[in-house]
Amino acid sequence: MSVDSSQFNDLYSAMYVPLFRIVKRITGNEDAAEEIVQDTFIKVLDYWSKFETTDDARYWLIRVAQNAAINWAKRSSKEHKLYQRVYSEQHVGMDGPEQTHLKTETEQLVQNALQMLPEKFKRVLILKEYGELDYKEIGKVLGITEGNVKVRVFRAREALAKALEELGYEVS
Repeated sequence: MSVDSSQFNDLYSAMYVPLFRIVKRITGNEDAAEEIVQDTFIKVLDYWSKFETTDDARYWLIRVAQNAAINWAKRSSKEHKLYQRVYSEQHVGMDGPEQTHLKTETEQLVQNALQMLPEKFKRVLILKEYGELDYKEIGKVLGITEGNVKVRVFRAREALAKALEELGYEVS
């Protein structure tokens, strides 16, 4: 497929925000996320002729951006800030000092629990919850079957609940 500016613009418009959210959750850094996503879009132009469809380019973008973010996070020695907004996205109306403290405490607890999970579980949760990808799309990105993705997401959620319980948080 040759580079068509309208196809590229459509791809950019559709994928920038999801890619940014995925990369930001992995790196915990907005500036790094923006740079990684921009670099990934520049790289996609070099490979554009190898994609049969725009969907192929989309999956490639996710895979490359995710890997670049993981590499950045490993090099940086900064703590991963995964699922920073889990609690705040579910409780938007809370804004008092007690609620703010509870939110911060909950975010830290979830972050600590996520650090206890194996990498393969973290990756599927990032793609599912923040990338808003469906099981089939996650399978294409990770190179595994849709059934395997479903199993990993289920097991990842179970492992997260268990990790939260180990950290003293009651999960119902």
